[in-house]
Amino acid sequence: MTPAAPLDSALRDPAWRGRVSAALLFLALLAPAGYLAEFNPATLWDPATVLALSRFLGTFIPPEYALDFLKLVAAATWKTIAIATVGTLVAFLIALPLALLANRQLSISALATGRMALLPATARTAVRWLLILLRSIPELVWALLLVRAVGLGDTAGVLAIGLTYGGMLGKVYIEILESADPQATRSLLANGAGRRAAFLYGLLPACLPELVSYTVYRWECAIRASVIMGFVGAGGLGQQMELSMRMLAGGEVLTMLAVFVLLVWVADQASATLRRWVQ
Repeated sequence: MTPAAPLDSALRDPAWRGRVSAALLFLALLAPAGYLAEFNPATLWDPATVLALSRFLGTFIPPEYALDFLKLVAAATWKTIAIATVGTLVAFLIALPLALLANRQLSISALATGRMALLPATARTAVRWLLILLRSIPELVWALLLVRAVGLGDTAGVLAIGLTYGGMLGKVYIEILESADPQATRSLLANGAGRRAAFLYGLLPACLPELVSYTVYRWECAIRASVIMGFVGAGGLGQQMELSMRMLAGGEVLTMLAVFVLLVWVADQASATLRRWVQ
C-alpha cells in the first residue's frame, strides 16, 4: 500500500500554532472563571433538581385564558409598550444634545488648527464622562433606586430606561456623527454657517439612516427591559408577572410569557420595517 503523500505546504494554515495556543490560553482562563461562578452543569441532572423542576413546570399547565385575566394582561402589555416608548423618547432627548456638544466635527475652534480650544475640549470630555456614568449603571439598578425615590409604578421604569439608554444613545450618536465625511460640515462652518445649520445640512443627511436604525433598535431593547424592570415594581407586564409568580399561578405566568414572546416578535418586525423605510 502506497503511503499517503505529505500535505502540500501551501494548504497548511501558517498561523495554526498561534490559533491553537490562543484557544488553549482561553480555556485555561475560562476554567477559573467557571470555578468562581460556581457553575456546575451536573446539578441540572441531579434527581432532586429534576423533580423540583418538573413539579414547578407542571403548575404552568394549562395556561390561564379567562376573559378578565386576558383584559388585565392586555392593559399591562400596552403599559409596557408605553413605558418603552416614552423611556426611549426621554433617552433621545438626553442623548442628542449631549452628542452635539461632544461632537468634534461641529467645533469651530478646530477649523484652523485641527485641535479644539481648551474650554470646548474640557466641555466635550465632561459630556463624555457624563454619558459613561449614565450607561454604566444598568436600567435595572436605576429602577431599583427610582422605585424608592418616586414610588412603585411606570414613572420609575420610564426614567430608568431614559437614563441608561440616554448614555448608550449618546455614545453611539457621537461615533456615528464623527465617522461621517467631515467635508460638507467643515465647508459650511468655514463659510460662516452656525453649528445648527452645519448639523442640519452637513451631518444629518449623511447620518440619518444610521441614527434612526440604532434608535429603533434601542426601542426594541427597551421593550424587553421594561418587562424585566417590572419585577422590581417599575410597572408593566413584568410587575403583573411577578405578582402571579408570588401567588404560584403558573397558568397565568405561562400566558404572560406567550404574550411577551409575541410582543417581542411584533417589536422586532416593526423595527425592521422602520429601518427598511429609512434606508
